Amino acid sequence: MGGTGTDQGRSGVRAFIGSFTSAGGRGVLAADVDEETGALTVTGVSDAVADPSFLALEGSVLHAVSETRAGAVAAFDVTGPAPRPLGAPVPVDGAGPTHLALAAGHLLTANYSSGSVTALPLAGDGTARPASAVLRHEGSGPVADRQSGPHAHQVLPDPSGDWVVSVDLGTDSVRICALDPATGELRLHGETALRPGTGPRHLAFHPAGTHAYVLNELEPTLTVCRWDAARGALEPLGETPVVPEGTTGPSYPSEVVVAPDGRFLWAAVRGDDTLAVLALGADGAEARLVATVPCGGTWPRDLTLDPSGRRLYAANERSGDVTWFTLDPDTGIPSRAGAIEAPAASCVVLG
Repeated sequence: MGGTGTDQGRSGVRAFIGSFTSAGGRGVLAADVDEETGALTVTGVSDAVADPSFLALEGSVLHAVSETRAGAVAAFDVTGPAPRPLGAPVPVDGAGPTHLALAAGHLLTANYSSGSVTALPLAGDGTARPASAVLRHEGSGPVADRQSGPHAHQVLPDPSGDWVVSVDLGTDSVRICALDPATGELRLHGETALRPGTGPRHLAFHPAGTHAYVLNELEPTLTVCRWDAARGALEPLGETPVVPEGTTGPSYPSEVVVAPDGRFLWAAVRGDDTLAVLALGADGAEARLVATVPCGGTWPRDLTLDPSGRRLYAANERSGDVTWFTLDPDTGIPSRAGAIEAPAASCVVLG
């Protein structure tokens, strides 16, 4: 099936939800967002692509990874109520892509299973062309069952647009690359080592562009780093826990987002099934855990801010829902406001 929906001509803020079709997910869901309450109303769905676990939106084109062994990306037109596939999926020449981002006229994917990053040039209609470059990571870490080799988990441009950073859970490091916008070539510029065994998963930048925060999956901590865009250099400054002292049982952080004003940071933590609230120092160089709240479901795989910075949306994979929260402007603490059913939800984007 391609896309199904109810009417034509959408406007206002919209949400798009990715899910694991191999675990009962419906594919890519589109929803209208009530700008007063944050409530979501599903308007259509497309199951045209297997396991569209992560999404990126640019204008009227929604990009999705297909997190399969073959590895591919797909594009959808989202001007109607349901996502409409734009051509066939395009191979990424890597296995198990878990993340994608747009930079310098290219679509970038982080390929977890093959430990690589792929660049694909974008055509005039916004769809991806065949890969122009594949940068393969090398290395391993001390956690044998998770770090026997490289596992690229995220790729994104830095705020200056001059660099591409990739976060590798398997090698306990973040790589800084240069992307040639004309040729699509990816060139390794540098690699920053983090503490062995932490398993870095995702990174978010401070809005000032001077600091970055790496969320670790294998230990429930956040590594605060200084970011020097002029040199393309990432320097770890210290770690902060994202679960309270004395927390027992496994905790696997998944996603990190930063407030537009740089005052707060939020992290989703699976196992513990919480959202952590961290206060950031005035210059962004310090992070302090101030509260944790239930995520509204089970296994929060993704977390996103709405465009206004007033709400958070959590994709709870194992409970099969997307829950939204209103943020206290003074404390940053989320309060649950509602939820919709979304089986095997893995990602939410708004725009």
